[in-house]
Amino acid sequence: MTPDDVGRRELVPRVLSVLVRRGADFATAEDAVQEALIRSLAAWGDEVPADPTGWLITVAWRAFLDMARSDSARRDREVRFDAEPPAGAVPSADGTLRLYFLCAHPDLTSSSAVALTLRAVGGLTTRQIARAYLVPEPTMAQRISRAKRTVGQAGVDRPGDVRTVMRVLYLVFNEGYSGDVDLTAEAIRLTRQLASLVDDPEVHGLLALMLLHHARRRSRTRPDGSIVPLADQDRSQWDTGLIAEGVDITQAALARDQLGEYQAQAAIAALHADAARVDETDWVQIVEWYDELLRFADTPVVRLNRAVAVGEADGAGAGLAALANVDEHVPRRDAVAAYLHEKNGDLELAARLYANAARNAPNLQERDHQARQAARLNQHRQHHR
Repeated sequence: MTPDDVGRRELVPRVLSVLVRRGADFATAEDAVQEALIRSLAAWGDEVPADPTGWLITVAWRAFLDMARSDSARRDREVRFDAEPPAGAVPSADGTLRLYFLCAHPDLTSSSAVALTLRAVGGLTTRQIARAYLVPEPTMAQRISRAKRTVGQAGVDRPGDVRTVMRVLYLVFNEGYSGDVDLTAEAIRLTRQLASLVDDPEVHGLLALMLLHHARRRSRTRPDGSIVPLADQDRSQWDTGLIAEGVDITQAALARDQLGEYQAQAAIAALHADAARVDETDWVQIVEWYDELLRFADTPVVRLNRAVAVGEADGAGAGLAALANVDEHVPRRDAVAAYLHEKNGDLELAARLYANAARNAPNLQERDHQARQAARLNQHRQHHR
């Protein structure tokens, strides 16, 4: 994806906002904007129009009229709109923000909201989204069509709220990257946009969290794709520019004294990023932040991560005691228990737990990592018999 492609996509929500404000229904307007975007690829060539937004608005409006004419069920609307479009400036930030909220409509499933956000706000094509999620294009097309139909039938008077929008963007970020679209970078781009529209420290906390995690991306896997644990990562590969930006945004958000889930997570990520070496990590303060995070998100994942932090701050025994509060059937619990038992010196039990974690791993990367951990301990035990 070239910078010009990204710049073109950034115009999409603004153009879509104009059509919706002029009275076009969301589903048809979104199709028309996509059609305009496709036409621009051939029409612009090496020379971008003096007013690219105006060009896209004009072409999208004409495409909308053509679509309206072709549908006999919309003849009444054709009469209303079969004229020169009403004058109107490019929408303010409120128009783009409303698109975020519409895509996070409460009647949509998480997967549908993510797909619709990437299409309507991110400007991605159905093919790009399908490739990113490794699903057939017709499957993604149906998902997006259902989402647009749901928004159209439910109406635009009950959009989602900013918390729902943030959850959608966080889901996009956690999908990582594949195909020709880097969803992690795309989530950061969209969250930056949202942060410029919404005066909410939690939105800035989410942006900071993404930046701090993204800064460690190059060190997280080896050339063969295998996982590198945080303690073993080459910190010289971390992006210090992103870390500095993420830390600054975190501190500014926390200074507003309106703590929330994403700010607490960003504070934890900042403490990890601040440590030049793993043995310099301030685990005591990280545990304190996990205690704060539990107030907003008392989930098994948070409790698992807190148990690891407690094990580092107060010893493996304390970590295992903290782990006792997590149900045995929670995914990845065996992996955390294995790490803590190894740290506590019980290598036989740790090896069994690593093997269990491998069998129950949610993906191939984790399965291979946990299997290697089990093999490493078994080999060590045989060598020292």
